[in-house]
Amino acid sequence: MKNINKPAIFKNRLKAKKSCRHALFMLLFFVTGYASAIPPGFKTKEIKFASEGVSLAGTIFIPSNIEAAVVLVHGSGQEKRMIEFATILANNGIAVLTYDKRGIGASAGVYAGPEVGTNNIDFQNLNLLSLDASAAVNALSKSVSNDQLPIGLMGASQAGWIIPLAAAKNTKVRFMMIFSGSLVTAKEQLRFQFYTNGDTNFWEMHSEEEARKHVFNDPDRYAFIDTNPTDMLSELSIPGLWIFGGKDIQVPVNLSIEYLDRLKSKSKQYDYKLFPDLGHNTAFSDSEEPMKDAINWVKNISKLKSGK
Repeated sequence: MKNINKPAIFKNRLKAKKSCRHALFMLLFFVTGYASAIPPGFKTKEIKFASEGVSLAGTIFIPSNIEAAVVLVHGSGQEKRMIEFATILANNGIAVLTYDKRGIGASAGVYAGPEVGTNNIDFQNLNLLSLDASAAVNALSKSVSNDQLPIGLMGASQAGWIIPLAAAKNTKVRFMMIFSGSLVTAKEQLRFQFYTNGDTNFWEMHSEEEARKHVFNDPDRYAFIDTNPTDMLSELSIPGLWIFGGKDIQVPVNLSIEYLDRLKSKSKQYDYKLFPDLGHNTAFSDSEEPMKDAINWVKNISKLKSGK
């Protein structure tokens, strides 16, 4: 398929990555007190694991006192393992496996994405990435000595589609923690992103009603197999937390929250927290609160699941 131009995701990518790295450093300092002069409270080891015919490479972070365990799932883009993100979690007692995305870094396979002229939000690719995440869960479970310790999936943005698919495939996945993940379909989100067009002032000039009109009625510019995350979420019985930013211009947040409320009304163990003044990068914003909330939630859920 030809290059999909996703304005809000791929414009100013370099600037966004620099901002994320800065925010992650600040989180390392403020959330954990970690600095280069202080030895980290964890060990690391490099691993390789097989998934769908290829070898994926990653790093496992093992805290001296493990309180929870997660596999980090990538968002969109040519992403390598998320070392800084994993360091934050490990310094807070969370064991982590983070790996290079398929076809990137030391991982084999073929990467799909607009940067190389292919579609990364087609169901075939999202499903393949979910199989990789499931294989990563199996790899992490072999390295965590405590068999009673539940393993979860954590990620941001595009991971909101991938994580439910992976959780449905692997009973070892006991919880989900998603930053700024969409609950609308891939096609609906693409319509929303074409409408917002990366404009950071979008919500100052447009209403929720206008945005929903475009999400539900705009013609699709590309043909591909769609993915509806609520299909999987309606079947899962594990807890999940979503953290949203009220000024997000990549994900229709209010619509996603509405869908979560519907699932909650059917006794699903899903919860969310909205930060009205934040945008899409809730995990990597200047605010410490989203990451603190995520870490605390993961630890509490892990205690409940392990019976502590």
